[in-house]
Amino acid sequence: MKWSQALTDYKHYLHIERGLSQNSITNYAYDIQKLMDWLATHDITDSPLTISEKTLQEFIYQIAKEMNPRSQSRIISGLRGFFNYLIFEEYRKTNPLELIESPKLGRKLPDTLSKEEIDQIIGQIDLSKDQGERNRAILETLYSCGLRVSEATQLKISDLLFEEGFIRVTGKGNKQRFVPIAPSAIKFIEIYRKEVRSHQNIPDEFTDFLFLNRRGKPLTRAMIFTIIKQLTEKAGIRKKVSPHTFRHSFATHLLQNGADLRAIQQMLGHESITTTEVYTHVDTSHLASVIEQFHPRNN
Repeated sequence: MKWSQALTDYKHYLHIERGLSQNSITNYAYDIQKLMDWLATHDITDSPLTISEKTLQEFIYQIAKEMNPRSQSRIISGLRGFFNYLIFEEYRKTNPLELIESPKLGRKLPDTLSKEEIDQIIGQIDLSKDQGERNRAILETLYSCGLRVSEATQLKISDLLFEEGFIRVTGKGNKQRFVPIAPSAIKFIEIYRKEVRSHQNIPDEFTDFLFLNRRGKPLTRAMIFTIIKQLTEKAGIRKKVSPHTFRHSFATHLLQNGADLRAIQQMLGHESITTTEVYTHVDTSHLASVIEQFHPRNN
């Protein structure tokens, strides 16, 4: 089996069997392509079925010189998944990365915004322009529902269950979940739909997509990143802000106000509660008051 064929088959598997997004598949393919390029550069002829642990250790040793630990860990994880796929398809019996450890990583806490900072960013939107109403609706939805940026770009009009106070979100692996949406976000979406979107010429295949560009096509992830970056700079906020920052802020603010961690997990679409637990480390300002209020020695 050649590397190119194995990579093509793996990408089909990730798309069809695991239902991953194109963006995720591209990231997985990048890890394997990096190994393929390294093998070619060093005239190593091992195939996906014959490559050894020793060769992979040498590859990882080389990338460790040019990558930070987090990037190294991601590539090792991606390659481990690829070889597990070959075992699943019965091409190999063992995973050559089974005994190779990833670098030890500290837990990276997500950046968050205060409610005031979110209001400052949204306040920079020029509502005199048609795209201003759209941009306000996007940011309010990201913060109100804690969406990933890819979930926002794929949001459909048929997913808006406003009478029930929910939206239907298609997340990673095409898994769907229902997320409550705030009345304020509903209001801004309806303003955008009635005052801007209804006057656009929209190709038939995109009529159900909610957030559109000037040509009537769905917004890209990159465009939403650009919108938020420009608004953040105008607001004078020096934090590194992305669409995901609104998602982190959504979860952090819910937790600070007493929301149940399991409920937050469900709304974010996390498979594991341990992923959601990172938000318990984000804000420690309330810990002193918790000790003061609940510890028996403080009575």
